[in-house]
This record gives sequence, C-alpha cells and structure tokens, in this order.
Amino acid sequence: MSPLKKLVDGTKTRKVKTDHLLRVDDHDFTMRPAFAGPAVPVGVDVQVESLDSISEVDMDFTMTLYLRHYWKDERLSFPSSTNKSMTFDGRLVKKIWVPDVFFVHSKRSFIHDTTTENIMLRVFPDGHVLYSLRVTVTAACNMDFSRFPLDSQTCTLELESYAYTDEDLMLYWKSGDESLSTDDRISLSQFLIQKFHTSSRLAFYSSTGWYNRLYINFTLRRHIFFFLLQTYFPATLMVMLSWVSFWIDRRAVPARVSLGITTVLTMSTIITGVNASMPRVSYIKAVDIYLWVSFVFVFLSVLEYAAVNYLTTVRDGKDRKLREKAREQALPCTCGMSHTRTMMLDGTYSEADTNSLAGYTRAPMVPEDPPEKQERMVVHLSLDSESTGTKKKRRGFRIIQNTHAIDTYSRMIFPGAYIIFNLIYWSVYC
Repeated sequence: MSPLKKLVDGTKTRKVKTDHLLRVDDHDFTMRPAFAGPAVPVGVDVQVESLDSISEVDMDFTMTLYLRHYWKDERLSFPSSTNKSMTFDGRLVKKIWVPDVFFVHSKRSFIHDTTTENIMLRVFPDGHVLYSLRVTVTAACNMDFSRFPLDSQTCTLELESYAYTDEDLMLYWKSGDESLSTDDRISLSQFLIQKFHTSSRLAFYSSTGWYNRLYINFTLRRHIFFFLLQTYFPATLMVMLSWVSFWIDRRAVPARVSLGITTVLTMSTIITGVNASMPRVSYIKAVDIYLWVSFVFVFLSVLEYAAVNYLTTVRDGKDRKLREKAREQALPCTCGMSHTRTMMLDGTYSEADTNSLAGYTRAPMVPEDPPEKQERMVVHLSLDSESTGTKKKRRGFRIIQNTHAIDTYSRMIFPGAYIIFNLIYWSVYC
C-alpha cells in the first residue's frame, strides 16, 4: 500500500485544531443526529454522590449526582490509528448537539461550577459520545405522614427529554438496574436508606405527545429512636406522673390541682413542638394519635380529682347536717354513769378553760331560781380507761377514709387502660 494512502492520525498532530478535527463547522448541530430518521437512542446512567437532605415541611429532597449520557453522532467521528478517545470540557458542549434532559418536578437544580463547570465530554473515533455532568437537584417528593414517625417514604427523581418525543429521542437505562450506583458512605441523620432502583415508562402530554421518562426510586425508613427519646418517652412519663395524684390525700387541694395543671400544660407543649416541625396535613398522623390519647389520660386525671373533690364536699355537708341534727335531739343524762364526774362551771369560766376540756361531755343546766343567779354549765368528765385507745382507732379510721373510692379504682383503671392502648398502638404501627 502506498504511504500516501495512509490515514493521518489527527490526534497526534498538534497543529490540527479540535474544530477542524471534529468538523464542527461542517455540520448543523442544531439538529439531532440522523435527523428525520429513526429515534436517537440515548443511554443514561447515574451515580448518586450524596443525598443531602429530606424536608418534611417542604416535601422535597436534595440530591447530588453524576449524570452521564451515551449516544452516537457520526458527525463527530474522526480518524485515529490508536482508537483512543478525546476528552473535552464544557466549552465544546455549546458547539455540538447534546440531549436536552431535564428533571421533572424539580424545584431547583444547578451544575457545579467550581473551579470550572463540572462538565466532561468524551468523543470516540467512531462517533460515540459520553457526556457527563455533576448536578445538584432539589425535587418534590409526595410523602404520606399517616404513619409518622413509624413511616417509610419512597421518593422519585424523574428524567425526561424536554423537546424530543419518543419518535425523535429514546431515553433508556444503559445497563438496567446496574445503571444506578450509590456511594456507600451516604447516610442521613433521620432516615435509613433501604433501596435504590430504576424504572422507566412513557409519559403523555396532551399537547405535545409521548416522551420517554426514566425514574430513580429510593426508599427511606425513618429512625424511630430519636422520636422515642423526644416524644414518646416524655409523653408516657407525663401520663404516669398524672397518676401520682391518685395517691395524694384528697383534701390536699393545692398539691393535686397544681400537679394536674402541670402535666396538662407539658403535654400541650409536646404536641405543639411536634406539629411545629411538620407540614399542616389534613389527616391524622400516628404520633397525633399517641399524643392526643396521652393528653386525654392526663386531662381525665384532672377531671377525676374534680369529681372526688365535689363528692367529698357534698358528703361532708350531709355529715355536718346529720351531726347538728343529732346534737339538737340529744338530751343530757348523767344517771347510771358510775365512772363519770360532773363539773359545775359558773358563768365566769374563760374560753381557754373550755378548750382544755375537750374530753368532757357538756350539757346545759336548767336555770335556778332566783333568775339573777349566773348561768352554769355541767361538764361530764368520763374516766373510762378505754377512751384513749378509742380515740386512736378513730383517728386511724379517718386517715383511711381520706382516700376516696374513686381514687382507689383509678389506681387500677388508668394504668390498665393505658397499657392496653400501648399494646394496640405498637402492634398496629410496628
């Protein structure tokens, strides 16, 4: 073969410019490859560098990834004896055709530009092209909080061509599920990443037609330990603290009222704190059920003491009336009492003297004639040796009666009902 017929290796000739080597100026790169022909197959693969944040309030996620496109454009083929590719930066991308892939349902996205634009273009001699860029995107994620914080969320990042329908451009995952790779060091403070996987299907728009759409799906499961420490344990302790009221003397009104109000206000603070960091959804979340049931238990303990105090007041009023009525109907009698002495006090006795006679039986005396004599009072002093023991027994009986029957039943009913609620709650949501 004549040496003149050998092809010149353009990659080894420094004097040949890139534009001349790739014949950029000889073609119209505003049109896709094989214009008016079959759809251009564009393979895609993604490497997830980081999953930066998951926001429940905004219902979105932020992800940084390497997005790579593979296609063939014969207009970019060049002669090469070594079959080596050429690599360029983002300056050449503006002169050739590249797929117009965008992120569906994205809120914000940008290509990193430190220190230069993070874009790489690799062209092979046969016209195959690798186009790679580093992108951070914030996309919407429709989250369901009905099981929060015992929930799992599945978010999706969607890729699609903006201008070319499936008749002009066919997007596909280059290697199936292996087209998606992730960094093993990816971790989130509140979630556990369970699974990444890919999928694809056609998307239809009534005004423009059908488009190939690629999906990056990942499933996240929320860590529960944080919420156990910050929400569930404090709420449970407040409910248990409200039960202390059942063991406090029913006549200690300040102690029981202040304890009930404190637990109610603390539960209100916990509920407000949890809802402040959540979106205002119109359905009930799992944590709402637990907190509001706990709040009801605390509130019922306050109502329980209100009922005990009211019934105690009513009963004391009835007992007082019965004692007064019995005292009015009682007649003084000193006959047949061998161990009783009677003390006569004239009208000159002092109040201190009468208070010191707590164990005496008093009876009014019939005024003697003539009427100008001072009034006298008969005080019966019981000398029974059993009087001291009887007094101690009555005092102990009064201490026992200070616990109302409602308090006694509440000590068993409230803890039992709350334990049953917890068993049902955790069996349903775990």
